[in-house]
Amino acid sequence: MTSHERWPDLQGIAYGGDYTPEQWSRETWREDVALMRDAGVNLVSVGIFAWALIETAEGEFDFAWLDDVIDLLHENGISVDLGTPTASPPAWFFAQHPESRVQTADGTILGFGARGMASPSSPAYRAAIVRIATALAERYGDHPAVVLWHVHNEYGVPVGEDYSPQSVQAFRDWLREKYGTLEALNAAWGTAFWGQHYTAWEHIGAPAAAPSVVNPAQRLDFARFTDHQLRQCFIAERDAIRAHASQPITTNFMANQSWTTDLWAWGREVDIVSDDHYLWAADTEGEIGLAMAADLTRSVGGGAPWILMEHSTSAVNWQPRNIAKRPGEMARNSLTHLGRGADAILFFQWRASRSGAEKFHSAMLPHAGTGSRVWREVVDLGAALGRLCEVRGSRVAADVAVLWDFESFWAQDLEWRPSVDVTHKERIRAYYEQLWRDGVTVDFALPGQDLSGYKLVVAPAQYLLRVADAENLNRYVENGGTLLVSFFSAVVDENDAVHIGGFGAPLEPALGLRVEEFLPLREGESSRVSWDGRELTADAWQEDLVLTTAQAVAAHVDGPSAGAPAITRNAHGRGVGWYVSTRLDAAGLADVFTAVYADAGIERAAQPAGLEVVTRHGADADYVVAVNHADEPATLVARGVDLVSGAASDEGFEIAAGAVAVIRTTHQ
Repeated sequence: MTSHERWPDLQGIAYGGDYTPEQWSRETWREDVALMRDAGVNLVSVGIFAWALIETAEGEFDFAWLDDVIDLLHENGISVDLGTPTASPPAWFFAQHPESRVQTADGTILGFGARGMASPSSPAYRAAIVRIATALAERYGDHPAVVLWHVHNEYGVPVGEDYSPQSVQAFRDWLREKYGTLEALNAAWGTAFWGQHYTAWEHIGAPAAAPSVVNPAQRLDFARFTDHQLRQCFIAERDAIRAHASQPITTNFMANQSWTTDLWAWGREVDIVSDDHYLWAADTEGEIGLAMAADLTRSVGGGAPWILMEHSTSAVNWQPRNIAKRPGEMARNSLTHLGRGADAILFFQWRASRSGAEKFHSAMLPHAGTGSRVWREVVDLGAALGRLCEVRGSRVAADVAVLWDFESFWAQDLEWRPSVDVTHKERIRAYYEQLWRDGVTVDFALPGQDLSGYKLVVAPAQYLLRVADAENLNRYVENGGTLLVSFFSAVVDENDAVHIGGFGAPLEPALGLRVEEFLPLREGESSRVSWDGRELTADAWQEDLVLTTAQAVAAHVDGPSAGAPAITRNAHGRGVGWYVSTRLDAAGLADVFTAVYADAGIERAAQPAGLEVVTRHGADADYVVAVNHADEPATLVARGVDLVSGAASDEGFEIAAGAVAVIRTTHQ
């Protein structure tokens, strides 16, 4: 399969965003399409929240207004990503099917008046989503404007887990399918603890609010079940569309910003991976989180080009403090996504809404109109993307894989862990951030994947690790790979049961050690680590390590493990396994990576601080995407032509503060 076998029928980079004509008059529609053409828009998403206006009563459809909108867009050369509006069922649906409302863990039944789907386990909801998806596909499956189908919107946000009676029954059915017998379920859940043994399927409920902590294996299975139910809703709509339409089908993920869905499983179900990404305003280096989300999105799509379905031109509306983007920031965000594999740059939304909960959310056409800075930047970005058509279809290559396992994250997030200071989000970000600062391009991967193509595999937060996956990592090292593992990893199996042999036991071949005991620090305490005559700073966590074949390269100076190994290196076969048993600060992690890079044969990029550089590889040329996040100009050593500005050089390019460049370099 080529990278674009299922790509929408579009030329060049797709550019546009969510379009909600149902909020505006027909006169405004005509103004919109004219302005879209001025901005270089070639793709808009339509109908995502319009269920109540398309199906006005059960089985009664009004397509007249939607016909006119799609025809108008087509007449103006603008293609349509047609949404199924199933993320927000109409008032009439809940009035007729009140049992379909979502119930929280404490028994609260959620009402109407916000966005959010019904219970994914509701038979009435399943029937309704298939009905409207079928009706839309029958009507627009052959429309020349429709180049892509957009099922639902951000599965798992804001509704993920549902504890309603319908969900409980579906959970029991899912468990029967998974385990077959109650004996197998009792063994997997460890129900001998606290006398939770089950003797009848109907005694099993959802892990709702209880007097104390609910069985963690049950909680983990309920997370898997929730993901499965949401995905089955998508599959039902997808298959209904495919019966009548041939265009590719996607749904918009929220990589690195929503944790309810296992994107690896979802990536196998969509024709094209797409993602929504919004900067977290409290993060003063949001460009790093953005890069991480883009790399994850590309990775779950198997490396193929993907769609940035939503991001913002400026501020969002739903954070505690919604910080506006500064001049040039929108272009930097957009080109970073493109550099990391996106062949479509779309926004929420086209025209800012006057009413509703998102009226303060920025848009391509803001409330201030076409005289605004944001509008001028939207037009400039459209023109720049128009000059980047040849980048489409090229791919990103990486020598480093960072393990990202949603099931492990679900398990680690449960209650009664050794320290509240130890979170997967923090460790993933810390390790990724060091790689980003070193200019090292990263893929994300599951621990059971084929990792042989990577020089280095990093496991910042692999709390849950199946034995088979551990064997895969051990073989990776034995066959010549370099593995870097952080603390609190390989602790439990797929049922959240501690591994036989103790903490970390499955990775003993690769790491050459066992963890005898966890030694968390008190709040606010720090510690020191001695390495080659210098001291590194750490906090939160230490471990009592028993080395079998590993060599200690650094030791704790103080704390509960004073004098004992803190960082180890183990030769295994033709490769090396590194283990870091404490939470080092950024400077300490930089030292660790220096040593690990030497083993892996990886070099830091020689770029100025703040200059983010990623290369996309094409059949005839490479494209070096450079984004300068610094307040000073930076020099990029490269030979070629900047497709954004048109400048050419045989030596290098000066990238102005806050500017972007895309350098075409021909293959030698």
